[in-house]
Order: sequence, then C-alpha cells, then structure tokens
Amino acid sequence: MSDWMPGPDTVEQGQAGEEAGTRPDVPPVPSFAPVPPAPLGVARTPTGHAGVDARLERLADADHLPADGHTEVYEDVHRGLRDELTALDVRPAPTPAHDNRS
Repeated sequence: MSDWMPGPDTVEQGQAGEEAGTRPDVPPVPSFAPVPPAPLGVARTPTGHAGVDARLERLADADHLPADGHTEVYEDVHRGLRDELTALDVRPAPTPAHDNRS
C-alpha cells in the first residue's frame, strides 16, 4: 500500500490536462514529416563579372530543392567559380613579332 496522495497541484495539473484533451504524462509526438523547401532570402550582389554573376545566380536553384539536393548545386557553383578564377590566371598566347622591314 502506498502512502502517496496527490496534492492540490497534482490534481489541478491532471484536470487541466484532461480538460485540454491531452494527457500530461504523455509527451507530444514529434512530426517527422519533411518540411517543404523555402528560400533563404540571401541577397546575391552582382560582382560585375558576367561569369561569376552567372555562377552566383545558380545558387538560387538550391532554394527550391530539399536539403539533400543542395550539395549538387553547391559543388557545381564551386566548380564554376574555380574555373572562372583559373581563367584569370591563363596568360594570352604571345603575338608573333611583326617584321616591319620594307
């Protein structure tokens, strides 16, 4: 036999839970339903370099994809930006010297 008896606080909480239609001793069940993609609202400021700006605009594609699709977009943008930087390091081929003999 137990000597424990509910106090006024216990009874009130139990009644409030029953009135609200929930049981106070059962935690709410978490939802594992996927949340639809939502734009992050991050502003992309143009750089003035057409190739870089096009790559940065590609980031907007991730706004409409679930999280597991972001990696592909980010890797594509990274690859493109790396290519743009590499192109800046390529020196133009030397032009042949002109023979100005008459």
